[in-house]
Amino acid sequence: MTVDLAGARSTPSGIRLDLRVIPRSPRTEVGGWRDGRLVVRVTAPPVDDAANRAVIEAIADAFGVAKRAVRIVAGTTSRNKSIEIDGVSRDHSILRA
Repeated sequence: MTVDLAGARSTPSGIRLDLRVIPRSPRTEVGGWRDGRLVVRVTAPPVDDAANRAVIEAIADAFGVAKRAVRIVAGTTSRNKSIEIDGVSRDHSILRA
């Protein structure tokens, strides 16, 4: 799957992306845009940080990076989140399905 990362902002160590998280989805998937945010669907509920952990795992898997390279920098208790991914540039537009 190819996703245009034109909305990503460069950071010294990688990129920063705004996400729209949909918890309790039937399946986990990364892709599509809604209001300028990358949509991430996760099966986990938004309880006890389970959805945040699922988002980090889904993003790491999609971008082919380690989970420790992904961190939530804003919106930990919101469906709208900002994340930073280390080791990825705006030119990195291929996501794993």
